[in-house]
Amino acid sequence: MSGYDARKTTSTGVHDELFACALCFSNENSKVLFITADVISFSNELTANTKQKIHQKTGISEENIFLTCTHNHGGPVVKAYEKNVSDTVEEYVREFQKKLVEISVKAAKKQTPVRIGYGSGMCKMNINRRAKFANGSVWLGRNMEGPCDHEVSVLKIEDENGKLLSLFVNWPCHGTASGQENLQITGDWPGLAARYLNKKLGNEVIVAVTAGASGDINPIYGPNKNFREIEAVGYHVGQTVFEILAEIKTYPVNSIEVLNKTLTLPGKKGGIGRYRDESIEEGPDRDIRLSICKIGNYVFSGISGEVMTEIGMKIKNESPYQGTFVITHCNGTSGYICTNDAYSEGGYEIMVTRFWPGVEDAVTQNVIKMINSL
Repeated sequence: MSGYDARKTTSTGVHDELFACALCFSNENSKVLFITADVISFSNELTANTKQKIHQKTGISEENIFLTCTHNHGGPVVKAYEKNVSDTVEEYVREFQKKLVEISVKAAKKQTPVRIGYGSGMCKMNINRRAKFANGSVWLGRNMEGPCDHEVSVLKIEDENGKLLSLFVNWPCHGTASGQENLQITGDWPGLAARYLNKKLGNEVIVAVTAGASGDINPIYGPNKNFREIEAVGYHVGQTVFEILAEIKTYPVNSIEVLNKTLTLPGKKGGIGRYRDESIEEGPDRDIRLSICKIGNYVFSGISGEVMTEIGMKIKNESPYQGTFVITHCNGTSGYICTNDAYSEGGYEIMVTRFWPGVEDAVTQNVIKMINSL
């Protein structure tokens, strides 16, 4: 299993199934494909290879494919971070990739006129995790006074007769309600939220759940192996989405625009910066991929990293479009993307990030500029 270095034991069974889903939007000029899966991340290599295979099978431009995940810490190793893996893992990853291509082909072929609409609500089952301890250090915990984006954003997709076809859900929270003690495969809160909605709306409704800017945000429950708590987080997110649905009005949409950009930014060495004002050392430059799609007046901002919540909130606040989604872990893995202020405070995110201070400004300014140019 992937997600916790301290968890060395293999899984003992499956608590709930993992899912991947694909949504394809098209007009007379272009197609764009969104894929999300209940895994921890996609390596840059797996991302590039999968997008290439999808392009070969569907003709969809690799630039128009948004490959993302829920950042689930209760799933199997998919070689996102691990280098030396067993033959069993290699076989699983090949089968996993094959299924991603298969659902992409189905989505590209199964096209129907739709109406879409946006709505949002609040779910306070998440909390800032950069806790301040008695010795002055900042580490993983619960910081009730820290910034936290509670917004649940929903895109509702119906056919021309008003039949619900799909939901695109975004909420800023790590997939860590299940902890290192849990040895059962689970989709964590994102998978359980989707399954809750399927029970309410029917299994034929495709529910795509994505992680918002949650580099410093955890569920209020966990990490542990108490599935009563793990399921509770998914229930509350799902219930919030269900309540939002009735208020969303849908409209025909025709325009699709996509823009991509790779930022190469100064790097830092990992493993340093845990404590307040601890000096950090320069490392090799690192890339961040920005992928922006505007469908009608709804904007999807994909960022290839674990983005702190303040950055996501700033992007949404500065976007001229109310229906703006910030999608993290999108099109590869860049690691933690931290705010400028966090570097002097230290903490886990600063210890493991590979970016030099200033990455916040580079990401925020470029994303907003790209949105405004569409």
